[in-house]
Amino acid sequence: MKSGKVLLGVLIGTTAGALMGMLFAPKKGVDARKEIAKMGREYSDTIKVKYDKTLDELTEKFKMTKDKVSDLARHVRAKEEKLKKGNEVEIS
Repeated sequence: MKSGKVLLGVLIGTTAGALMGMLFAPKKGVDARKEIAKMGREYSDTIKVKYDKTLDELTEKFKMTKDKVSDLARHVRAKEEKLKKGNEVEIS
């Protein structure tokens, strides 16, 4: 998650710098506000895409881990049943 915090910090810093530059630039207020709104939408869209991608990756990793744990649990239960029945079990 460190890279996520760094990315968020960079985005916030870039946004703040751009905002300050626009506010102090010699433009009409209406034009400056339009540019600020446009930049806000662009940054919002970028953050949403990155958030969705990260969430999808985490969901997939969680699913894979869950499947592996379920398979391991079934394997252990099968060996346990064989031990209870008194059969020889190869322990690996």
